[in-house]
Amino acid sequence: MSSRDASERLGKGLSLEKGDSAVSESETKVLPNGKVLPNGTNVFGMPMLELPKIALPGVSFELAEQGLARAREGFEKMKVASDAMTEALRESYSSNARSTTDYGLKVLEISNANAASAIDFFVNLLGSKSVSDVFTLSASQARKTFDAASGQNKELLALAQKLATETGEPIRDHFTKILHKAG
Repeated sequence: MSSRDASERLGKGLSLEKGDSAVSESETKVLPNGKVLPNGTNVFGMPMLELPKIALPGVSFELAEQGLARAREGFEKMKVASDAMTEALRESYSSNARSTTDYGLKVLEISNANAASAIDFFVNLLGSKSVSDVFTLSASQARKTFDAASGQNKELLALAQKLATETGEPIRDHFTKILHKAG
């Protein structure tokens, strides 16, 4: 029934207070608060928009099967890639642990050598008889310390580069394999 028909019915003596309605009972909806709305409207009284239903026999089932097959294929590829990356991380972690241990041991070795050198210097310094001996020992110790520190830094740099290479290599190799398989 149109709004014009409803207004004509109300104009002819129909009253909504008496139970007369401009909309049939099959077209009404009762809200929890007791308000009544015509069917086809939302809680704000606005008309509901419905999408047209299109029937394409056989097409939707085939599309669903194709989509499911693609999803399974994608899932399998992701599972293989995930397993490969897990293995790469496992290899990387064990390599990282070995290299980190080697680096830490080298730092301890260097610290021990530097402490021994410093103790020897102080022992020799205490045994010196003149100021010129102190200057000679100090200059000699400075040269030894500089040469030792230079060599130690080279060793630590080489170990750090080895650590970085060995840690990243398994990940890079597995990632490259995965990309070649996916491509």
